[in-house]
Amino acid sequence: MAVTAGCSDGSIPISEARRHAAAPARAPNLRFPVTPPPSRAASKLPPTSHDDAAAREIPVAVALLLAAAAANAAIPPTAIAASGGSMGGRSSSSSSSSSSSSSTSSSSSSWSSSTSSSSSSSGPSWYDSSTTHESVGTAAAPPRAAADVDPAVLVQAWLMLIGLILLAVAVWHYTRPRRTVVKLQVALLGLAKPFQKELNEIAEKVEASNQRWYKFILTETICALNRHNDCCVSSSLSADVKVGADSWEEHFDKISLEERSKFDEETLYNLDGIKGKKVYSKKPDGFSNEYIVVTILVAADGALKFPKIKRPADLVAVLEKLNSISASKMRGVNVLWTPQEENDVLSEERLLADYPNLKALSDY
Repeated sequence: MAVTAGCSDGSIPISEARRHAAAPARAPNLRFPVTPPPSRAASKLPPTSHDDAAAREIPVAVALLLAAAAANAAIPPTAIAASGGSMGGRSSSSSSSSSSSSSTSSSSSSWSSSTSSSSSSSGPSWYDSSTTHESVGTAAAPPRAAADVDPAVLVQAWLMLIGLILLAVAVWHYTRPRRTVVKLQVALLGLAKPFQKELNEIAEKVEASNQRWYKFILTETICALNRHNDCCVSSSLSADVKVGADSWEEHFDKISLEERSKFDEETLYNLDGIKGKKVYSKKPDGFSNEYIVVTILVAADGALKFPKIKRPADLVAVLEKLNSISASKMRGVNVLWTPQEENDVLSEERLLADYPNLKALSDY
């Protein structure tokens, strides 16, 4: 009596299935494993529900390990991210996706062929397949390979990350707005009486506080100073670059207040559009004026650089640099001079006490 095995569409004699199963299998190639060709009867049978259940019984951990083995087969040992195993890794990773999408295709991978041929046997097919057995045998290799990450690669990655962070900080720092606050002080001999008168006239002409008038004040003051450059005996220069949109304002106001505080009385002023004039209350002591000191305070956009002043020619170069600042880049201008009254006197002792940073100009 013939014994048959049940399936969804019909029955197949067990003797025929055993005859196909008893066929000698070729020795597997260790480097390129070959799956035995399925029988004709098995290829004609569609996968049964028993096959789907057997496929679902494959542990998820084994599938992940086989995926790591497939990645190792595609990358040489000297690659940056080396992983182990080429034995069935690629087949296992592709079969998991193909079996879940469609198990009825006749042109599926070797995993589909092995599951179809083993459907005629009574036991679970994934224990009898040589391909599956080889995949399970190499499952322990991927965890060791995943842990063997080259330390040099990690160091290189961290260095690249740190470099990008430093680059971003540098770009942020150097793209912030910069303002330069320049203070130029020049001491002239008391013989330059006309220079006092010219500064008084410039102050009375200014009608508003804006960039146009800032440029006017600076240009006219420089022109008047150049006309009396033979009376210039000492000077002092400082240029402070401030980072940020508003940081320069505090520094500018501080310098302006310090210089104005050196006056006994402010007899003439025109600041921020506010004008004022009064008579000097102190009587002159009868001595002739010895010195005149003018302070030019400028705030402008950008990081400006100026040459050091050692000779009269250096002073001329600094004045030209200041005059080259366009009106659109000016943020503030203050010009302060003492004495303002024609008959007032600034002695040498007062000059040295109030302006200690002045250095004598030398022709050598």
